[in-house]
Amino acid sequence: MADTPYAPSRIRALPSWLLGRAAARGHRLVADALAAEGMRMMHHAVLSAVAELGPVSQAGLGRTLAIDPKDMVAIVNDLQQDGLVTRTPTPGTGARTPSRSPPTAGSGCAAPSSSATRPTRS
Repeated sequence: MADTPYAPSRIRALPSWLLGRAAARGHRLVADALAAEGMRMMHHAVLSAVAELGPVSQAGLGRTLAIDPKDMVAIVNDLQQDGLVTRTPTPGTGARTPSRSPPTAGSGCAAPSSSATRPTRS
């Protein structure tokens, strides 16, 4: 890996260092696969959480994923603009709850889950 920072051999031999490098490589691979689909990691995390949890408030998503509320608003705005989520009013509160929209042809909605997690050899 050409982008690996220098580390003394004693450090490079530590399992924690090796695992950290593997995690960084995995993160880059997933981020690149998502970018090819026009998505970012946080967008994918929010879509995955909504798919798993069902309709949930933005505040609830933010707490679950440890995302700042302002950032959550921006992420859900992006996803809504791309047609990947819809916001529906919560009865009684007026709060808008994001829920996942059905995938449409060419939306790339299902592709990140499969291509971003598919093993690759390099």
